[in-house]
Amino acid sequence: MSTASYDVIVVGAGSMGMSAGYHLASRGARTLLIDAFDPPHNNGSHHGEPRLIRHAYSGGAIYTELALRSHELWNELEDASGEKLLVQSGVINMGSPGVYSLEDKRDRSAAFNVEIEYLDADEIQKRWPGIQLPEHYQGLYEPKAGYLFSERCVAAYRKQALAAGAELLVNTLIRHIEADGEGVAVHTPSGIIRAGKVIVSAGAWFKTLEPFITLPIRPVRKTVGWFESAETLFNESVFPGFTLGTENGGYYGFPSIGGAGVKIGRHDTGVPWLPGEEVKPFGSYPEDEGDIRRALETFMPQAAGKLLRGAVCKYEFTPDEDFIIDVHPEQPNVLLAGGFSGHGFKFSSAVGELLADLALDGSTKRDIGLFSLARFQQAPSR
Repeated sequence: MSTASYDVIVVGAGSMGMSAGYHLASRGARTLLIDAFDPPHNNGSHHGEPRLIRHAYSGGAIYTELALRSHELWNELEDASGEKLLVQSGVINMGSPGVYSLEDKRDRSAAFNVEIEYLDADEIQKRWPGIQLPEHYQGLYEPKAGYLFSERCVAAYRKQALAAGAELLVNTLIRHIEADGEGVAVHTPSGIIRAGKVIVSAGAWFKTLEPFITLPIRPVRKTVGWFESAETLFNESVFPGFTLGTENGGYYGFPSIGGAGVKIGRHDTGVPWLPGEEVKPFGSYPEDEGDIRRALETFMPQAAGKLLRGAVCKYEFTPDEDFIIDVHPEQPNVLLAGGFSGHGFKFSSAVGELLADLALDGSTKRDIGLFSLARFQQAPSR
């Protein structure tokens, strides 16, 4: 490839990157997206759909703000693409108060006028008879929350980005990034490509870009499974998405969509993984099925049937599980977006918009201080 010049190059065209590419190109920026694979693909964090979208969030207010904006943008993408991307199934957040407090979510909901219902264990079981909870468990139900078809979302943003004028370079592993007085140079196997700004959203692959940037991101191998379920209790017309915080771990899941079985995954734990290492297939470890099956057997026994399908994806944990969205500590023309820690997909439509703001305007109206590199004791750098 001959040397080319762009306003912005996006390195990593998965969930966040593809969204950013669309928002950049739709504003008239000369945009190039580069990915090591051909998105949507199964080498990152967006495959194995669906993904939950919730608005009642604990932590900083920025999460609820972004979740609400993301929902608007997913609706806009649906309209533009003609694809069904979001299902408002409702989401029931359940947990033991000792390990999974719902107070932050309830307070945040009030501040942002998010519609919720606060339910005790008995009320949850009456509404969804497939759920069996200890009597001290509590729940917070969001009727306007639901789930996203993540691979469709990435494919839809890809189509819209290209239609808006973005270019996409697939199956291209970046060798090196360097910033100089003329902008930023991205070294690929086919040559050097230059841009005024670069957004790096490399997911679990950030380590391949060291020493240009070293971030406190820990990639881990995660598994999810789909289990044969009593359809009258768990099909998508009667059962919501869910989160479940227990004394033995945190879980999330979805109704049986089209008879595929209840999908469940575990948020905590996971096997460490590094780029270049083999990603062992589902079933390689006893806990791949064992952890999630035990949760179903305990809390949703009629959804703990035969394993119908298993899948492996990746999380990218930061130490505090908050995101990293910031400028490179030494290179002001390089933006970093990473560490989305297994709960980031729902936000990707709004994160892409935010990254376009930062790249084109140099600022954003949103308070993203929570995502700053400065929160770590020693800011990661070269």
